[in-house]
Amino acid sequence: MSELSAAFVRLHARLAPVAFVPEVRLHQADEPIGLWELTEGEFRSSQPPPFWAFAWAGGQGLARYVTDHPETVAGRRVLDLASGSGLVAIAAARAGAAAVRAVEIDERAVAAVALNAHANGVRVDAELADVLDGDAGDAEVLLAGDVFYSEAMARRVLRFLLRAARSGARVLVGDPGRAFLPRERFRELAGYDVPVPEALESVRVKHTTVWELDPAPPGAAR
Repeated sequence: MSELSAAFVRLHARLAPVAFVPEVRLHQADEPIGLWELTEGEFRSSQPPPFWAFAWAGGQGLARYVTDHPETVAGRRVLDLASGSGLVAIAAARAGAAAVRAVEIDERAVAAVALNAHANGVRVDAELADVLDGDAGDAEVLLAGDVFYSEAMARRVLRFLLRAARSGARVLVGDPGRAFLPRERFRELAGYDVPVPEALESVRVKHTTVWELDPAPPGAAR
């Protein structure tokens, strides 16, 4: 974690409980739009948008599920893909995961994950890497919150998740109805009405589903 990135996180985000998972505290931005514009979050530069500064609905739903069903991760090696703030990774660590690895392509997100894990008294190994063209390593459970927000991202993510599932990992996804989720590849585990920042989502609550990936092709005999 670079000191510069850590200082940026501390300056622009305040440690506070997560709305739908109050057991976890995160560094969160009070005023979303200002930070988004400050970091040129509309993809006007090479700097990734500040996804790390907000508790997105998919992540909140997935973290709630893991918190309420600790047996999902307890004693297992967990990979949190596109970790953002580290919310899901922290929930997994709190639920008794044997090890938690959180991967991100944004250096500030890696700093946020490390700071947030420390604030919650858990260990999460935060890593700066784009792993989507590789594999999930030794992960026994793969968690991904709100990753199907663009068509290009969805294609890469699905291929990665399928490789992980076919290698034996259990794959769970939290999604608030994003357009590019291939629902035919998943089965529903739980649904929640999750509070979200209205400035980002244009609503105050988003219905969010926790899904489990089925590695078999759609329509294949089970």
